[in-house]
Amino acid sequence: MIKNFLKFVEIQTKITSFFAFINTLAFIIYTKQPINVPLMIIFFLSMFIFDLTTTGINNYIDSRDYPQMLPIPRKVAFICIMTMLSISTVLGLYLAYKTGIVVLLLGAFCFMLGIFYTFGPIPISRIPLGELFSGIAYGMFIPFLMLYINNPSYYLTFTLSLKTISLSLEVVPFISYLLFSLVMTFTTSNIMLANNTCDLERDEAVNRLTLVHYIGRPAAVKLFSLLYYGCYVSVALMILTNILNPGGLIFMLSIIPVSKNISSFKKEQIKEKTFICSIKNYVIINSAYFIAILFATLMNKALFC
Repeated sequence: MIKNFLKFVEIQTKITSFFAFINTLAFIIYTKQPINVPLMIIFFLSMFIFDLTTTGINNYIDSRDYPQMLPIPRKVAFICIMTMLSISTVLGLYLAYKTGIVVLLLGAFCFMLGIFYTFGPIPISRIPLGELFSGIAYGMFIPFLMLYINNPSYYLTFTLSLKTISLSLEVVPFISYLLFSLVMTFTTSNIMLANNTCDLERDEAVNRLTLVHYIGRPAAVKLFSLLYYGCYVSVALMILTNILNPGGLIFMLSIIPVSKNISSFKKEQIKEKTFICSIKNYVIINSAYFIAILFATLMNKALFC
């Protein structure tokens, strides 16, 4: 039963939330910001369970006409979805209660993205914004929520009352966060872009008009390449602006296997053969990113001992 449940929530696809979490944690350690361990545990559980929930909802909706597609009975699947949704919601509300309205508003927006990604009259996955929203949700919202929860006033100050709404951004820390988040944003978006590029004809047949439908397969393949190379540009900018010390240059070594996978995808866009290139590149790039941040952290300690 457990094996079937894990298949239902596609546990193997949870690398996006996992790497977003550990990379951000590494960045927090590198920048010597405080870490609230209890809140980080709650955040991870809420994030991870909700990630399982959104996949469960996606598979549940996709199997409406073919219930046999589900690895568990349909009624059990519904109960699992509602249970996971309830747990993640309660954890998220507790986190918002402990940290403030910014976490509540951003958390609520993330929940809406997750639910309406495959649910509703016009699911996000069926419009040209799927790549954008998936990249932002995993690559930007998860890191920002983690950074804000641990060090709120360092990034922004937000006050809300019946008379005034006030938002104050700390420019330099916020730019640092944006540059840091681009690697995870681009690599996450490329997983969906690769999937939609491979499935173009099948998607069009069921009126699923994704970004690839509008820009065409050749342009989608070019965008696929540009987003990966954008990861290296963002890390280079982090080093040039001293957000990351030169120890982060070790990240650049990952461009060798990544380029090979890009070349494989350029040659043919076949789901069963080359979609895996996007998964491989995601793991390679984000693993290298994690190692680079740790290496930069060790370099800092060695220099200032």
